[in-house]
Amino acid sequence: MRLRPLIVIGLALSMLGIGIPAWSADDPRTCNELLSSDSPAYVMCTWLATPEEAADIAAFWLANDGENMKNAGPNSAVEIDCSEAENACDPSLEGDGQMHDVGDPDVDGAEDGGTPDNCPDGTKCHVDPDEVSQAEAAAAEKTTSGQSAKTAREDGMRVWIDAELADDWKAGKLAEAAKKVAALAAAPGVVGVRFSSQVGYNNVLQSAEEIDKFVTEASHALRQAVPGRKLALHTVVPVLGCGANEECKAAVGKKYPLLDPDKIGAWLEKGLVDQLGLDNGHLSTEYATWKIGAADAQRNQWIQVRARAWDAWAHVAAEDAGFTGPGSSPLTAEQATKAITERIAQPLQADAAESVILWTRWQDGKGAVNRVLGDKLADSPAWEQLKKLSAIKARLATIYDPATPEVDAASDLKKLSEVFSTVYVRAS
Repeated sequence: MRLRPLIVIGLALSMLGIGIPAWSADDPRTCNELLSSDSPAYVMCTWLATPEEAADIAAFWLANDGENMKNAGPNSAVEIDCSEAENACDPSLEGDGQMHDVGDPDVDGAEDGGTPDNCPDGTKCHVDPDEVSQAEAAAAEKTTSGQSAKTAREDGMRVWIDAELADDWKAGKLAEAAKKVAALAAAPGVVGVRFSSQVGYNNVLQSAEEIDKFVTEASHALRQAVPGRKLALHTVVPVLGCGANEECKAAVGKKYPLLDPDKIGAWLEKGLVDQLGLDNGHLSTEYATWKIGAADAQRNQWIQVRARAWDAWAHVAAEDAGFTGPGSSPLTAEQATKAITERIAQPLQADAAESVILWTRWQDGKGAVNRVLGDKLADSPAWEQLKKLSAIKARLATIYDPATPEVDAASDLKKLSEVFSTVYVRAS
């Protein structure tokens, strides 16, 4: 009871406020005299309740030992007595008409809401969690990929696990492969899993139906095994580079029937993937027949991405290997600067690609190594120019394969962290 006066006074004082109405200087509700001398001219003080009014309000609530406050409780609950003749109660309603405590067993025959058996598209909606165990995650962290992911995180980079599940899916081993990849992704600080590359382009999957089924089932398997992690995939959509050229669209669409942008957009809209990597490798050569150069093809591609709202459904990344060359990048400093403008700045400035994934090292079918850096992590003119992009480092990512290190994982990842904020570590 001794606290009640303090509470009431606090409530009364909360009714005093500052506003900006255009009152005249002699307004009886003005409190401008309380403002500091350096207050801007447009700031004015007015009483929502003057001190006298506030005192009256406090007196009302404090009178008779706070009787008005005691009587100001919530309204009584509405009660219906089914025994009264004027009340008609439906006997088929659920429940037994008795009060039950939280946690008590359900009334016999009552429904608990259940779980939906199937989604509208026929797939199973409810899947019992099958998350990665602590033992599986600990074992995965000891692998080469797990240790590389840990090293990258210690170097300040965000980490994705880069895997290829299409072959496993085709062999009927998706569940086992997804669980293995998920164990790597379960490590603290890992952002997510990129579960396939060149989807529909590399001929691993032979039909649009097969591709849709793979993407759907791989997405569901990974979300079940490692909930909370993001999912990504990489592909190529050549028809986007045609722009409004109908002849080009017809020919390119016929050449790449599995790379239908409507199909790919549906994966994003359904939430099957959270990030889509779009390859830029085809842009310089695919459209020569229609006199569409690389710059125009790239411009067309990103206009189409925005027009289709892909960047609203998911994070879209441009992927490029154009800075690499046999042994090391052949680009001079001037050429590298031009390439940065065309291959990095323009996709980002198009406001459709949110990040750029640059390949820094890869091996061709004959085993030849293509790099941006020189042998044993030696700097190159291209690398020196890339190091200058600190202002957009947060938007730059690369791919690292711990199975084929340049020196060793610690040295390699430390070097990559000079340019990149994110790394996709290959799952071994």
